[in-house]
Amino acid sequence: MAESIQFDPQSSGAGDNTEHADEQSAAGLQSPASTHPSLEKSQAFDQAVGGYRTPRISPEEKLIACRSSTKSLSLSGSVFEQIQENDREYANQSYFMPCDEKEQTRLAVVHQCFTSMLSGQLSFQNIPRSAKRILDVGTGIGDWAIAVAERFPNAEVVATDITCFQPTDVPPNLFFEIDDAQEEWTYTEPFDFIHLRGLSGAFSNWAAVYKEAHKHLQVNGILELADFGVITTTQPIADSYLSIYNGACVSAAEKAGTTLGLDHMKKTLLESAGFSLAKTRTLDIPLGTWSSDPRKKLAGKMALISALEGLEATSLRLLTQHMDWKAEDVRDLCDKVQEELMRPGVQPTIPCQFMVARKLII
Repeated sequence: MAESIQFDPQSSGAGDNTEHADEQSAAGLQSPASTHPSLEKSQAFDQAVGGYRTPRISPEEKLIACRSSTKSLSLSGSVFEQIQENDREYANQSYFMPCDEKEQTRLAVVHQCFTSMLSGQLSFQNIPRSAKRILDVGTGIGDWAIAVAERFPNAEVVATDITCFQPTDVPPNLFFEIDDAQEEWTYTEPFDFIHLRGLSGAFSNWAAVYKEAHKHLQVNGILELADFGVITTTQPIADSYLSIYNGACVSAAEKAGTTLGLDHMKKTLLESAGFSLAKTRTLDIPLGTWSSDPRKKLAGKMALISALEGLEATSLRLLTQHMDWKAEDVRDLCDKVQEELMRPGVQPTIPCQFMVARKLII
């Protein structure tokens, strides 16, 4: 069972990282403009992302930026034909999270939030300076992979996702690949470090994903997982819209054959795949700036922005496809949850869990 601790990046193990702290203290961090928690949500979002809005790239640029995995996914134009649904764009018919510009911007904020939680570090566990190959599964817009490739210029960094919307101007040692991690991994060389972050609900068979990760790690290689749980409030709200939202999304995910939250980060799943669990920590992140602890304010501000924008992103396809909701009803519920979370005194929080496992035997 994960140990719940107070927000303190130094106790997380990040301070033991072999990456130099002075190099990382400002890594990727841009302090957003001061945002009071009662500000209207879209204003807070625009202030926080600043210059981090992800530029749109054409299919031709994507063909240059991405390479196929060794499973030989064709890099034809059809790979990048995203599905338009309820005014959002999706990578395929099944994955519930969108991949449009709005979601790409949210993912940039999520990356900043994680970096803030780790005091400028890129990982909870140290990435050895001797690492030759690093894999980022479900890379999204690629912020983490880009930062790691810059920090480790002598390592080959491979970043995979089911679609390609990453930037084209990246370090020469970084390679984006179109790949579905639920299928068999066909890499011919093992990795020293494998990273999965923010993939709650992405896979129906996490056990198979972990087995593939174990298979493709070097002996003594490291697997690191990081994810957010569901939003709660420190002050209970009777018959809250948040509880309706959480319940509906959990039910929809179950119908879709997956789970939301942190169920995929169970110790037994990793041990069954052959891993030895090294450490696990859960950080309780305040959503907003209501915490009196100044260390929590920046992460909490960005976590709130990500959470508010993520309400629709998470629920729209799940509830319309699997619970027969109308899109306007989903958006109406999301608006009510947003209003509820922004009320003074509510003090919403979200758990963020980190897990580190090692491959000790072949």
